[in-house]
Amino acid sequence: MSVINDIRTAFSRRDNALNQLLLLNVLVFVFLVLTEAIMRLTGTYAQYYPNLIRQFQLPSDLPGLLRHPWTLLTYAFTHEGFLHILFNLINLYWFGALVREYLGDRRLVSVYILGALAGALFFVLSYNLIPALRPALGIPLIGASAGVTAIIMAAATLMPEYQFSLILIGPVRIKYIAAVVILLSVLAINQGNPGGGIAHIGGAVLGYIFIRQLRAGRDLGQPVQAVGDWVSRVFSKRPNLRVTHRTPAAASVSTAKGTAPAASRKASATHPAEDEIDLILDKISHSGYESLSKEEKQKLFKASQQ
Repeated sequence: MSVINDIRTAFSRRDNALNQLLLLNVLVFVFLVLTEAIMRLTGTYAQYYPNLIRQFQLPSDLPGLLRHPWTLLTYAFTHEGFLHILFNLINLYWFGALVREYLGDRRLVSVYILGALAGALFFVLSYNLIPALRPALGIPLIGASAGVTAIIMAAATLMPEYQFSLILIGPVRIKYIAAVVILLSVLAINQGNPGGGIAHIGGAVLGYIFIRQLRAGRDLGQPVQAVGDWVSRVFSKRPNLRVTHRTPAAASVSTAKGTAPAASRKASATHPAEDEIDLILDKISHSGYESLSKEEKQKLFKASQQ
Protein backbone atom coordinates (compact mmCIF):
# COMPACT_ATOMS: atom_id res chain seq x y z
CA MET A 1 0.00 0.00 0.00
CA SER A 2 1.17 3.53 -0.76
CA VAL A 3 0.41 4.71 2.78
CA ILE A 4 2.72 2.08 4.26
CA ASN A 5 5.41 3.00 1.74
CA ASP A 6 5.05 6.68 2.67
CA ILE A 7 5.47 5.82 6.35
CA ARG A 8 8.56 3.72 5.62
CA THR A 9 10.01 6.56 3.56
CA ALA A 10 9.37 9.06 6.36
CA PHE A 11 11.23 6.92 8.90
CA SER A 12 14.07 6.01 6.55
CA ARG A 13 15.17 9.64 6.09
CA ARG A 14 17.81 10.91 8.50
CA ASP A 15 16.83 14.59 8.17
CA ASN A 16 13.17 14.10 9.03
CA ALA A 17 13.11 14.04 12.84
CA LEU A 18 10.24 16.49 13.33
CA ASN A 19 7.94 14.63 10.94
CA GLN A 20 8.95 11.35 12.54
CA LEU A 21 7.96 12.59 16.01
CA LEU A 22 4.64 13.86 14.66
CA LEU A 23 4.02 10.62 12.80
CA LEU A 24 4.80 8.43 15.82
CA ASN A 25 2.21 10.28 17.87
CA VAL A 26 -0.37 9.97 15.11
CA LEU A 27 0.30 6.27 14.54
CA VAL A 28 -0.10 5.42 18.23
CA PHE A 29 -3.29 7.49 18.38
CA VAL A 30 -4.78 5.78 15.30
CA PHE A 31 -3.83 2.34 16.60
CA LEU A 32 -5.57 2.97 19.93
CA VAL A 33 -8.68 4.46 18.29
CA LEU A 34 -9.06 1.53 15.90
CA THR A 35 -8.37 -1.03 18.62
CA GLU A 36 -10.90 0.57 20.94
CA ALA A 37 -13.55 0.54 18.21
CA ILE A 38 -12.88 -3.14 17.44
CA MET A 39 -13.03 -4.11 21.10
CA ARG A 40 -16.33 -2.28 21.53
CA LEU A 41 -17.84 -4.08 18.55
CA THR A 42 -16.56 -7.49 19.65
CA GLY A 43 -17.69 -7.12 23.24
CA THR A 44 -14.16 -7.16 24.68
CA TYR A 45 -13.99 -3.49 25.65
CA ALA A 46 -13.71 -4.41 29.32
CA GLN A 47 -10.13 -5.48 28.59
CA TYR A 48 -9.18 -2.22 26.85
CA TYR A 49 -7.91 -0.30 29.87
CA PRO A 50 -6.47 -3.06 32.06
CA ASN A 51 -4.73 -4.96 29.24
CA LEU A 52 -3.96 -2.40 26.51
CA ILE A 53 -3.75 1.20 27.70
CA ARG A 54 -1.83 0.10 30.76
CA GLN A 55 1.00 -0.88 28.43
CA PHE A 56 1.30 2.75 27.25
CA GLN A 57 0.38 5.04 30.16
CA LEU A 58 2.82 6.00 32.91
CA PRO A 59 1.75 4.83 36.39
CA SER A 60 2.48 7.08 39.34
CA ASP A 61 3.01 4.20 41.79
CA LEU A 62 6.48 2.67 41.92
CA PRO A 63 5.37 -1.01 41.79
CA GLY A 64 3.37 -0.29 38.64
CA LEU A 65 6.33 1.54 37.10
CA LEU A 66 8.68 -1.34 37.90
CA ARG A 67 6.32 -3.71 36.10
CA HIS A 68 6.04 -1.38 33.09
CA PRO A 69 9.34 0.55 32.84
CA TRP A 70 8.92 1.18 29.09
CA THR A 71 6.02 3.53 29.90
CA LEU A 72 8.60 6.18 30.85
CA LEU A 73 8.69 6.84 27.09
CA THR A 74 5.51 5.33 25.63
CA TYR A 75 3.30 7.70 27.62
CA ALA A 76 4.82 10.61 25.70
CA PHE A 77 3.41 9.26 22.41
CA THR A 78 -0.02 8.31 23.75
CA HIS A 79 -3.18 10.42 23.58
CA GLU A 80 -6.87 9.96 24.20
CA GLY A 81 -9.12 12.50 22.59
CA PHE A 82 -8.74 14.42 19.32
CA LEU A 83 -8.21 17.84 20.91
CA HIS A 84 -5.56 16.39 23.23
CA ILE A 85 -3.35 15.24 20.38
CA LEU A 86 -4.24 18.18 18.12
CA PHE A 87 -2.92 20.90 20.43
CA ASN A 88 0.20 18.91 21.28
CA LEU A 89 1.04 18.29 17.63
CA ILE A 90 0.43 21.93 16.64
CA ASN A 91 2.84 23.13 19.33
CA LEU A 92 5.33 20.40 18.45
CA TYR A 93 5.23 21.43 14.79
CA TRP A 94 5.61 25.18 15.42
CA PHE A 95 8.29 25.14 18.08
CA GLY A 96 9.94 21.92 16.91
CA ALA A 97 10.59 23.46 13.51
CA LEU A 98 12.35 26.36 15.22
CA VAL A 99 14.56 24.14 17.39
CA ARG A 100 15.32 21.87 14.45
CA GLU A 101 16.35 24.83 12.28
CA TYR A 102 18.98 26.06 14.74
CA LEU A 103 20.04 22.90 16.59
CA GLY A 104 19.39 20.12 14.07
CA ASP A 105 17.36 16.92 14.04
CA ARG A 106 19.36 15.00 16.62
CA ARG A 107 19.09 17.68 19.30
CA LEU A 108 15.39 18.15 18.58
CA VAL A 109 14.80 14.48 19.36
CA SER A 110 17.06 14.74 22.40
CA VAL A 111 15.05 17.63 23.86
CA TYR A 112 11.77 15.79 23.27
CA ILE A 113 12.95 12.51 24.82
CA LEU A 114 14.74 14.13 27.76
CA GLY A 115 11.75 16.41 28.34
CA ALA A 116 9.46 13.38 28.45
CA LEU A 117 11.78 11.64 30.92
CA ALA A 118 12.04 14.76 33.09
CA GLY A 119 8.26 15.11 33.08
CA ALA A 120 7.92 11.45 34.07
CA LEU A 121 10.42 11.93 36.89
CA PHE A 122 8.62 14.99 38.27
CA PHE A 123 5.27 13.19 37.97
CA VAL A 124 6.31 10.01 39.77
CA LEU A 125 8.28 11.78 42.49
CA SER A 126 5.48 14.24 43.21
CA TYR A 127 2.87 11.52 43.75
CA ASN A 128 5.22 9.56 45.98
CA LEU A 129 6.68 12.44 47.99
CA ILE A 130 4.00 15.13 48.23
CA PRO A 131 1.47 14.21 50.96
CA ALA A 132 -1.41 16.06 49.26
CA LEU A 133 -1.06 13.86 46.17
CA ARG A 134 -0.56 10.51 47.87
CA PRO A 135 -4.32 9.75 48.09
CA ALA A 136 -4.35 9.71 44.26
CA LEU A 137 -1.26 7.50 44.01
CA GLY A 138 -1.64 5.14 41.07
CA ILE A 139 -3.24 7.65 38.70
CA PRO A 140 -1.61 7.36 35.23
CA LEU A 141 -0.20 9.96 32.85
CA ILE A 142 -0.37 10.12 29.05
CA GLY A 143 0.41 12.76 26.44
CA ALA A 144 3.31 14.44 24.67
CA SER A 145 2.94 17.65 26.68
CA ALA A 146 6.10 17.26 28.78
CA GLY A 147 8.28 16.70 25.70
CA VAL A 148 6.52 19.49 23.80
CA THR A 149 6.88 21.89 26.74
CA ALA A 150 10.60 21.08 26.84
CA ILE A 151 10.85 22.07 23.18
CA ILE A 152 8.88 25.29 23.77
CA MET A 153 11.14 26.27 26.67
CA ALA A 154 14.27 25.32 24.71
CA ALA A 155 13.16 27.56 21.85
CA ALA A 156 12.37 30.41 24.25
CA THR A 157 15.76 30.06 25.98
CA LEU A 158 17.57 29.84 22.66
CA MET A 159 15.82 32.80 20.98
CA PRO A 160 13.70 34.70 23.52
CA GLU A 161 13.06 37.65 21.20
CA TYR A 162 11.86 35.53 18.27
CA GLN A 163 8.28 36.42 17.33
CA PHE A 164 5.33 34.23 16.37
CA SER A 165 2.30 35.74 14.66
CA LEU A 166 -0.72 34.45 16.55
CA ILE A 167 -4.25 34.57 15.18
CA LEU A 168 -6.28 37.50 16.58
CA ILE A 169 -3.26 38.64 18.62
CA GLY A 170 -0.47 39.39 16.18
CA PRO A 171 3.29 39.10 16.77
CA VAL A 172 4.24 37.79 20.20
CA ARG A 173 7.76 37.15 21.49
CA ILE A 174 8.42 33.52 22.20
CA LYS A 175 9.55 34.25 25.76
CA TYR A 176 6.02 35.43 26.59
CA ILE A 177 4.49 32.34 25.00
CA ALA A 178 6.71 30.19 27.20
CA ALA A 179 5.66 32.19 30.26
CA VAL A 180 2.00 31.57 29.43
CA VAL A 181 2.68 27.85 29.02
CA ILE A 182 4.25 27.73 32.49
CA LEU A 183 1.32 29.68 33.95
CA LEU A 184 -1.18 27.26 32.39
CA SER A 185 0.78 24.36 33.87
CA VAL A 186 0.51 25.91 37.32
CA LEU A 187 -3.21 26.50 36.77
CA ALA A 188 -3.60 22.83 35.84
CA ILE A 189 -2.29 21.91 39.30
CA ASN A 190 -5.04 24.05 40.84
CA GLN A 191 -7.79 22.83 38.52
CA GLY A 192 -7.76 19.07 38.97
CA ASN A 193 -4.82 17.97 36.84
CA PRO A 194 -1.81 18.23 39.18
CA GLY A 195 0.05 15.34 37.56
CA GLY A 196 -0.14 16.86 34.09
CA GLY A 197 0.85 20.32 35.32
CA ILE A 198 3.82 18.97 37.27
CA ALA A 199 4.98 16.92 34.27
CA HIS A 200 4.81 20.04 32.08
CA ILE A 201 6.95 21.95 34.57
CA GLY A 202 9.47 19.10 34.56
CA GLY A 203 9.69 19.31 30.78
CA ALA A 204 10.10 23.09 30.91
CA VAL A 205 12.95 22.82 33.43
CA LEU A 206 14.71 20.32 31.17
CA GLY A 207 14.31 22.52 28.08
CA TYR A 208 15.84 25.50 29.89
CA ILE A 209 18.74 23.49 31.36
CA PHE A 210 19.43 21.81 27.99
CA ILE A 211 20.07 25.13 26.22
CA ARG A 212 22.04 26.59 29.13
CA GLN A 213 24.29 23.54 29.21
CA LEU A 214 24.64 23.55 25.44
CA ARG A 215 25.88 27.13 25.55
CA ALA A 216 28.37 26.05 28.19
CA GLY A 217 29.70 23.40 25.80
CA ARG A 218 27.89 20.37 27.30
CA ASP A 219 25.37 18.48 25.17
CA LEU A 220 22.96 16.66 27.50
CA GLY A 221 21.49 14.88 24.52
CA GLN A 222 24.58 12.78 23.76
CA PRO A 223 23.28 9.67 25.59
CA VAL A 224 20.01 9.86 23.63
CA GLN A 225 21.94 10.29 20.40
CA ALA A 226 24.22 7.36 21.27
CA VAL A 227 21.23 5.11 21.86
CA GLY A 228 19.69 6.29 18.60
CA ASP A 229 22.91 5.52 16.71
CA TRP A 230 23.03 2.04 18.25
CA VAL A 231 19.42 1.33 17.25
CA SER A 232 20.15 2.57 13.73
CA ARG A 233 23.13 0.24 13.43
CA VAL A 234 21.09 -2.71 14.69
CA PHE A 235 18.30 -2.20 12.15
CA SER A 236 20.45 -0.89 9.30
CA LYS A 237 21.36 -3.26 6.50
CA ARG A 238 24.14 -1.07 5.18
CA PRO A 239 27.60 -2.67 5.02
CA ASN A 240 30.37 -1.37 7.25
CA LEU A 241 32.37 1.44 5.67
CA ARG A 242 36.05 0.90 5.02
CA VAL A 243 38.25 3.58 6.50
CA THR A 244 41.52 4.38 4.73
CA HIS A 245 44.34 6.32 6.36
CA ARG A 246 46.48 8.78 4.47
CA THR A 247 50.20 8.75 5.03
CA PRO A 248 51.86 11.74 6.66
CA ALA A 249 53.56 12.51 3.36
CA ALA A 250 50.25 12.71 1.55
CA ALA A 251 48.82 14.89 4.27
CA SER A 252 51.78 17.27 4.08
CA VAL A 253 51.45 17.47 0.28
CA SER A 254 47.80 18.45 0.50
CA THR A 255 48.63 21.05 3.15
CA ALA A 256 51.42 22.44 1.03
CA LYS A 257 49.01 22.84 -1.87
CA GLY A 258 46.88 25.12 0.25
CA THR A 259 44.34 22.65 1.65
CA ALA A 260 43.83 23.29 5.37
CA PRO A 261 43.82 20.30 7.71
CA ALA A 262 40.35 18.91 8.49
CA ALA A 263 40.62 19.81 12.17
CA SER A 264 41.33 23.45 11.44
CA ARG A 265 38.56 23.60 8.83
CA LYS A 266 36.12 22.13 11.33
CA ALA A 267 37.25 24.53 14.04
CA SER A 268 36.85 27.54 11.78
CA ALA A 269 33.38 26.36 10.75
CA THR A 270 32.41 25.70 14.35
CA HIS A 271 33.69 28.93 15.92
CA PRO A 272 33.07 32.13 13.91
CA ALA A 273 35.72 34.84 13.87
CA GLU A 274 35.50 37.68 16.38
CA ASP A 275 35.12 40.22 13.58
CA GLU A 276 32.04 38.41 12.31
CA ILE A 277 30.49 38.34 15.78
CA ASP A 278 31.20 42.06 16.27
CA LEU A 279 29.40 42.84 13.02
CA ILE A 280 26.44 40.69 14.03
CA LEU A 281 26.22 42.40 17.44
CA ASP A 282 26.37 45.81 15.76
CA LYS A 283 23.52 44.74 13.49
CA ILE A 284 21.45 43.69 16.51
CA SER A 285 22.05 47.03 18.24
CA HIS A 286 20.89 48.96 15.15
CA SER A 287 18.12 46.73 13.73
CA GLY A 288 17.22 44.19 16.42
CA TYR A 289 17.64 40.42 16.66
CA GLU A 290 14.94 39.66 14.08
CA SER A 291 16.95 41.43 11.38
CA LEU A 292 19.57 38.66 11.47
CA SER A 293 19.65 36.00 8.79
CA LYS A 294 19.53 32.31 9.64
CA GLU A 295 23.30 31.99 9.12
CA GLU A 296 24.01 34.98 11.37
CA LYS A 297 21.83 33.55 14.15
CA GLN A 298 23.65 30.23 13.90
CA LYS A 299 27.04 31.96 14.08
CA LEU A 300 25.93 33.92 17.13
CA PHE A 301 24.76 30.75 18.89
CA LYS A 302 27.98 28.91 18.06
CA ALA A 303 30.01 31.81 19.41
CA SER A 304 28.13 31.59 22.71
CA GLN A 305 29.38 28.01 23.10
CA GLN A 306 33.07 28.96 23.06
